[in-house]
Amino acid sequence: MGVAVARSGRLASLGDPLQFALDRLAPKLAGRGPRGYSVRVVSRDTRSSARGAREAVEELVRQENAVIVVTLAGTEVLPAVADACEAAGVPCLSSAFPWQVYYYGRGADDDRPFDWTYHFCWGLDDIADVFADLWERVDGSGPHQPVGCLWNDGPQGRWSRHPERGFAPVARARGHRLVEPEPYREPATTLDAHINAFRDAGVDIVTSAATGRDLALFRAQTAEKGRRPRLITCSRWLAYPPSVTRSGELPPQAGVGTLAYWTRVHPYRSSIDGMTAAELAETYEQTTGRQALQPLGLAYALLEVASHALTTADDPTDRRSIAAALGRTRVHTMAGLLDWTRGPVPNIATVPLAGGQWQPGTRHDYELVIVTPGRVGGLPATGDLVTT
Repeated sequence: MGVAVARSGRLASLGDPLQFALDRLAPKLAGRGPRGYSVRVVSRDTRSSARGAREAVEELVRQENAVIVVTLAGTEVLPAVADACEAAGVPCLSSAFPWQVYYYGRGADDDRPFDWTYHFCWGLDDIADVFADLWERVDGSGPHQPVGCLWNDGPQGRWSRHPERGFAPVARARGHRLVEPEPYREPATTLDAHINAFRDAGVDIVTSAATGRDLALFRAQTAEKGRRPRLITCSRWLAYPPSVTRSGELPPQAGVGTLAYWTRVHPYRSSIDGMTAAELAETYEQTTGRQALQPLGLAYALLEVASHALTTADDPTDRRSIAAALGRTRVHTMAGLLDWTRGPVPNIATVPLAGGQWQPGTRHDYELVIVTPGRVGGLPATGDLVTT
């Protein structure tokens, strides 16, 4: 089993959960191999770049003879790993990237799926539903209030505003009017055009998939003009703890909501060692001295699903057989039930989302509070939305 993980470069700290899961589970996976086999797990550093990702896959396949490759996160890195695996004819499993961007953005369509690459994640439509739940909790806001869209010109911004497959059609179906200025070039230097458009439309709620840096710029320039949105909903970097993303860019405070896909209170359990989400978060923090990250649950699930495919494949040495096993996988994991047999499209299993907000905590400076359980069955709300 090959693991492409960022251990250097700008994504290195976000590679920590996958490295932790690898260190913890690799010895256990060795003993869970198919009859007559043991599983050897090897990793390569993607160096947080598309080029490094491609080179990592090449080394894993050619030097280590990996029969399956797993990877996690990175707007440029993850597609590069998946594309390299597709070209090399080796099964790939990935997560932490909206599935529409992964699937349609890499050139597949409903009638022409990928041959080798599989993915599990939420969709942009799921983000829209969860964010609409948050918008509708703003005091005094009805279901038809205008929502300003701070979209960039990258793949997440482009697919978010797609008229059929993105974020926008779901938000509109919920009754919200979207105010969509022209997308800005990332990284942004000024966002005056967006601020003025939002002011003219009477926008009090803004949504985005911006980086922390660009969102901080928006907030600073908005404040200079004497305005402050009551709520900003943003995915991407804000799904991580402020201790990871803080660099003077975006101090967390009231008025920002994000998505919650895995926390210590999620009702999930590992298929390999029976560990609960709460136990995994505690073990990570006790072992590393760092706050548990949301991708930790996805990282654990990556290795669970890869192990499941190897042990259920008709021939665990044959890559085509392993790819077929991935396509028929349905298994309960640390990220919940993952089911490739029901879509929404071939190669994809979905992860349900809840709505969250970083608020001052008791164990850490800021902790992710569950404001709305969204589509996660059995998940308790642990706090109320705080707006400005």
